[in-house]
Amino acid sequence: MNSVAHSTLQQASRIIVKVGSSLVTNEGRGLDHTAIARWAAQIAALRSLGKEVVLVSSGAIAEGMLRLGFSKRPTDIHELQACAAVGQMGLAQIYETSFRTHGIGTAQVLLTHADLADRERYLNARSTLTTLLRLGVVPIINENDTVVTDEIKFGDNDTLGALVANLIEADVLVILTDQRGLFSSDPRKDPAARLIAQAQAGDPALEAMAGGAGSSIGRGGMLTKVLAARRAARSGAHTIIAWGREENVLTRLAGGEAIGTQLVAPTGRLTARRQWMIDHLHTTGEVVLDAGAVQKLTQEGKSLLPIGVLAVRGEFGRGQVITCIDEAGKPLARGLTNYTSSEVRRIMRHSSAEIERILGYVEGPELVHRDNLVLL
Repeated sequence: MNSVAHSTLQQASRIIVKVGSSLVTNEGRGLDHTAIARWAAQIAALRSLGKEVVLVSSGAIAEGMLRLGFSKRPTDIHELQACAAVGQMGLAQIYETSFRTHGIGTAQVLLTHADLADRERYLNARSTLTTLLRLGVVPIINENDTVVTDEIKFGDNDTLGALVANLIEADVLVILTDQRGLFSSDPRKDPAARLIAQAQAGDPALEAMAGGAGSSIGRGGMLTKVLAARRAARSGAHTIIAWGREENVLTRLAGGEAIGTQLVAPTGRLTARRQWMIDHLHTTGEVVLDAGAVQKLTQEGKSLLPIGVLAVRGEFGRGQVITCIDEAGKPLARGLTNYTSSEVRRIMRHSSAEIERILGYVEGPELVHRDNLVLL
């Protein structure tokens, strides 16, 4: 598991760099101008090698807390949104200043899950980012914390980094954090803990190693980074988790040096439309499947027919992405539904031949066609 020859960043053309809150804000003591200047210099060096770089940066809420005088992270949603709005100004300003030193322009891009859940907005976001890269601009991406609520949040910028990697089909996601990588156990508690230099993204054993929460400044722990690597791997992106204050960490990785933990994507990637479906963190509706339908979907690669549906949860329209779950509540697949939630409630447990009799029309014999279905 620990043998690693070289960094995947060396051959990468398109890179996502995610920087955590504790690094950007110097453990919450205000924006760390020196550290940000170092990362800007390293990203400039990567660009001189012909690499495209997108930066996903945390730190807006932490900076806003400092500017507004909060001693600890607020729990009130409107106070958090106010912190994000104030802090985002400072964050954008320092990145713009730091990159201008190297003659590089920056663009602020604030995303919400709704931007990626809607197919048209997803494609627009993709086009905007690829255009910025073509124009030689470094996009600085953050979650739009001023408008989102807990129910529709990405949850953390590790997840956002992975989704952006999928969105623009990046080669590598680099997660810079306040830890040196993934260890076999918590190094703060276990002196025998060893660094995992390389493993395969999605290996269930990694999640058990990761456990634990994030810092008091940020929201993500090592587990969110391991899960982000699994998500990024679905579009073929490798993930590197490294200490953000390691000397010249990005340029050394680009030179092939192995630093931190490298989680390698298995071969193969999902098609763009399937990737879009699987990147939905939240869906408006679910259908509960019986054992027979579960087997046909997961083992035989069949379409989902209405007869296999036991229950419908939530409300959804025709053509929206829904989640298929088993009777225990485990998510199995996502897909584009041919019928609305109210229609499914009428035709579930019935054969496809009965759809026209029940509804008076037929959109198709399948509730979700296998071509519009992706397993989780």
